[in-house]
Amino acid sequence: MSEQEVNEKIYDHRVLTDWSNVNNNTNGTMHYSKDMIFNDGHRLSITVYSILFVISTIGNSTVLYLLTKRRLRGPSRIDIMLMHLAIADLMVTFLLMPLEIAWAYTVQWKSTDFMCRLMSFFRVFGLYLSGFVLVCISIDRYYAILKPLKLSTNRGRIMLTIAWFSSVVCSLPQAYFFHLEEHPKVSGYFQCVTFHSFPSEFHHIMYQIATMCAMYACPLITFIYCYGSIYLEIYRKSQRIVKGIERFRRSNDDVLSRAKKRTLKMTITIVIVFLICWTPYYIIAMWYWFDKTSVDKVSALVSKSLFIFACTNSCMNPIVYGAFNIRGRIGNNASTMSNRHTSLYNRGDSSNQLPKHLLNLSEGSAKTGSTHINQTDTTDISINHKINETTTTANGCTEISNKVDEVSGSPVICINCVDSIELSNRQKS
Repeated sequence: MSEQEVNEKIYDHRVLTDWSNVNNNTNGTMHYSKDMIFNDGHRLSITVYSILFVISTIGNSTVLYLLTKRRLRGPSRIDIMLMHLAIADLMVTFLLMPLEIAWAYTVQWKSTDFMCRLMSFFRVFGLYLSGFVLVCISIDRYYAILKPLKLSTNRGRIMLTIAWFSSVVCSLPQAYFFHLEEHPKVSGYFQCVTFHSFPSEFHHIMYQIATMCAMYACPLITFIYCYGSIYLEIYRKSQRIVKGIERFRRSNDDVLSRAKKRTLKMTITIVIVFLICWTPYYIIAMWYWFDKTSVDKVSALVSKSLFIFACTNSCMNPIVYGAFNIRGRIGNNASTMSNRHTSLYNRGDSSNQLPKHLLNLSEGSAKTGSTHINQTDTTDISINHKINETTTTANGCTEISNKVDEVSGSPVICINCVDSIELSNRQKS
């Protein structure tokens, strides 16, 4: 029995609505369609999925290990959600990718009907879970930044539970519609297909549209609303600062703390990667649903390539996480070293700044090398120095009534509870 192609355009049986045609010659030789034999689409699947499997395994396992160690030191809601995202990506890695590799190698389905339904369930479960966890992260960032007073210790746990439950519910139809079926003209040739599972082609398209809404459209709407609201609020606050309505902020960067800004940028980048990976696939899918005649002219290899590209999302998430955390650590170390060598009057904090005439005084005395800055305790200005009259306020701060050092005659200025400056060698007028 020779294996010659009848239809050169067909690379994958999953793009068909029914079994492909198989013809017999007069001499009894059977000609298989291209989706029934090993072809370029199968080679592409084996090669690319094998590479993605290695990259995704290493990346997501590393991220999961690092997040587990961080959680042991101090649990964080965003870290827990990123752990669930890594778990979802690992499910795609260990369930979908090996299935695609083995299926491409054997071409036909070599297992039972139960395994066909079970693997069809897990084939999309990780994809659903990954998208729903990103929705949880977006909602969490929305409340953490815009409504911090409504924080709840159980909110993250509840959202993740809903994400897992929703993934199960959305994946169950796959186990119902996919089934093991034998080719009507080729005895012994079985395939895991959805053929004859829907009353009509319209019902099949409606099911695919519902799948797209759950996996792509609904998360997309959530992303736009949550992050759009966040950046709109940041823009409004920045405008208020620029106009001088809020005078107690140092700069526009103080609208969010450094940690929140880094987390926000990381989560938005992960969402953008999700959209970049999945948008091309669903564009051609919608094209196929609404104009099947024209899309039939496009090779099925294109749609297979776009689905493989969508699965690269599981490899990109750990890369984004690693890039932001490595950059964050370098930035934190640099800022720590900078803060150690920053003088008091360059802090930029209005509560710790000296008046202008005192700054001028301190600059003049600094020329003689007699200015000493101590930020640890107001009582430890000098070992041999004594301060005459002190009073303690209600908040525990020490006010200096007679600000003159008995030994050197230098005035001592108390800035706050933890900062003091000794100004010595001042010429009396």
